[in-house]
Amino acid sequence: MKTLLSSFRRLPITRILDPTIPLSGYTLLDLSVTNPDLKHISLSDPDACQKYIDEVLVRKKARVAYGGYLEQRDLYSGNVNFALDEERRDVHLGVDFWAKAGTRVVAPLDGEVHSFKNNAVQGDYGPTIILRHELEGMLFHSLYGHLSLESLDGLYVGKAFKKGEELATLGTPEVNVHYAPHLHFQLILDLQRKKGDYPGVCRASEVDFYSRNCPDPMLLFRCRSN
Repeated sequence: MKTLLSSFRRLPITRILDPTIPLSGYTLLDLSVTNPDLKHISLSDPDACQKYIDEVLVRKKARVAYGGYLEQRDLYSGNVNFALDEERRDVHLGVDFWAKAGTRVVAPLDGEVHSFKNNAVQGDYGPTIILRHELEGMLFHSLYGHLSLESLDGLYVGKAFKKGEELATLGTPEVNVHYAPHLHFQLILDLQRKKGDYPGVCRASEVDFYSRNCPDPMLLFRCRSN
């Protein structure tokens, strides 16, 4: 992983959303269980979640709110798919970019389609694309979740995307399985034979493995997610 992250630092600056949005239009967002502002907000309700995000964007004079890597959240409470045993899955493994539905997603690196799928189960990603990348001889993957259905049109395994080329657009809550509109972006070293899907949330006891297999995506943009 250290070698891969070193390679990221040698890349030109990259973007993942509509390049017309200036960097000054981004602000960090804290959706962790330690944020006192969320004490009486039901983040699992997309309307309530969107209202809170809009308040942050207005306060920060921003257009995109981002963050969440290894953040422990209450966002998944009440969903049985995250509580199948005594230890609930509530640690987020990617970075979320909260923006309006329809916002363009661009490929941050050259890559090709590894797999894609509409994971239409509440709590999952909805329409999802996974790209395969090779950088200085190293193979890894990037996952894009909560997209629009149209984002899957015309895709096929092996389809190439150049850095900066439009890859997808953000979906609405009706399509992205009941979340406020956002992009879930995750780096994955070993997909463990999965196609079109990969865990984006883990249990606290699994953080050691997943933090090694899914490094902080914001390092690709030369900053940390929190």
